[in-house]
Amino acid sequence: MSDRLLEMEEFATKTGPKGVINDWRRFKLESMDQENLPPAKKELLRQMSTPGKPKEDGKSALNRKMSVQEYELLKEEDEGCLKKYRKRCMQEMHDKLSFGPRFEGVHELDSGEAFLEVIEKEHYSTVVVVHIYKVGVKGCEELNNCLDCLALEYPSVKFCRIDAVSSGAAERFSDEVLPTLLVYKAGDLLGNFLACTQHLTGEFFATDVEAFLNSYGLLPEKVLAGVEDEEENDVE
Repeated sequence: MSDRLLEMEEFATKTGPKGVINDWRRFKLESMDQENLPPAKKELLRQMSTPGKPKEDGKSALNRKMSVQEYELLKEEDEGCLKKYRKRCMQEMHDKLSFGPRFEGVHELDSGEAFLEVIEKEHYSTVVVVHIYKVGVKGCEELNNCLDCLALEYPSVKFCRIDAVSSGAAERFSDEVLPTLLVYKAGDLLGNFLACTQHLTGEFFATDVEAFLNSYGLLPEKVLAGVEDEEENDVE
């Protein structure tokens, strides 16, 4: 059986009521502080992890019905563990549904050839955001700082920047149209925003740039944002 088929089978076993219950059971057992449990619960954990029937394989053990004692043990202090479990499931789902490479930071393009290459040769599912800037032009430095922040928030988006002079098209991109944001996907131009800071407030931040791009549907969803915020609130 191919690796892809094995992965699909594993994913299938975790879907549906029985698969979800079994996966939750395994996660709960792995998360519990077994060293500080009373002896009776330790014995129950031993029975749950090593079923009494010698011929019972791992899959059969997971598919067996949950006893009352096991249910009572698993339901204790479930709230915190459930949130960790949800985060893990969301991450697994995100990893399985996310295609294409992931990036770190903003990529500096040093020539027109590099600019064309990133547009034409990047993965078809990758959104490429290019900032054309010039040192000393109002708004360019601030926008560069904003993109540094957004690159961390959206690792599946390839954020790039290139100096207008280095691009070989300084005449096209005069100071009046800078900073410029160009957005591509699969080689197609999705967004062409000249003098883009005119659409933002005088003092703008990464969240303003994010909202601007999102208003055109150019950024992917941040799948884990809600779960992470929930966990941060719990810590506080």
